[in-house]
Amino acid sequence: MKCKQCGQKAAVELRRHNTALCAPHYLAFFERQVERAIARWRMFSPTDRILVAVSGGKDSLTLWEVLLRLGYRPTGLHIHLGIGPYSDLSLAKTEAFARERDLPLLVVRLEETYGLGVPQLAQALRRVPCSGCGLSKRYIINRVAVEQGFTVVATGHNLDDEAATLLGNLLHWQMDALARQNPVLEATHPRLVKRVKPLFLMTEKETVSYALLRRIDYIPDECPYAEGARSLLYKDALNTIEAESPGAKHHLVAGFLERLHPLLSEGASPALQECERCGYPTTSAVCAFCRMWDQALQRIPVTPAHR
Repeated sequence: MKCKQCGQKAAVELRRHNTALCAPHYLAFFERQVERAIARWRMFSPTDRILVAVSGGKDSLTLWEVLLRLGYRPTGLHIHLGIGPYSDLSLAKTEAFARERDLPLLVVRLEETYGLGVPQLAQALRRVPCSGCGLSKRYIINRVAVEQGFTVVATGHNLDDEAATLLGNLLHWQMDALARQNPVLEATHPRLVKRVKPLFLMTEKETVSYALLRRIDYIPDECPYAEGARSLLYKDALNTIEAESPGAKHHLVAGFLERLHPLLSEGASPALQECERCGYPTTSAVCAFCRMWDQALQRIPVTPAHR
């Protein structure tokens, strides 16, 4: 294959765009697509203080790299989840990335701050680890952003993530979740920070290609608790469809956002109040995060550093 722009040997084939590009042209293409998404969806401006949630994986490190190259200087936030060697390596990759580029990085250690790592939390709650992990990450990311004065949080969700989530929500008709599925979630409370997904129209394969060409050293392994997750089943199904119909994932997500989401989002914002325990927004007297951790710590008595 030859690059459609310069005729040199292509490094990446983009079937959904019916093209192929050499390394320099692909990197420019990827960054331009992200820049357009940021502008089209009004995600943030140069005056915003941007916090990037960084796991140490390909997506979040790629996002951090792209934003830096687009002229932003975002701060990274890494949450050490206490999942043994996996979490240690994730932190090491994140710290190395930040150090090599002289980027600011904040680190929250779940076990040190709240008393339990994800494995212990799951054991105490008698739930699958992903349940408590996801809720904890969302709460902590928002809380750090609020307390540190950031105006927007950026996450590395890619097109495969968004399409799989959308498919799952459609299959189970999760109307509340469908109403919230958007690349931009505006702040609807003084203690909620705007959340954006600049990579939401870039596929996982495209993101991997960018990371490899930029020589980004990321942790290649999935979380050890991801095996058997329903989202992986949905991704496999969508990959099968995409192989036969390039662009299917994009059409699914873009079509939903253009045609269905505006109808679902009308009046969808719930009334929020402040949690009696932590003061952060919730729809009930005590937020889900505080209720979950209260339950876990009652079963496994510890003395957390902060609450």
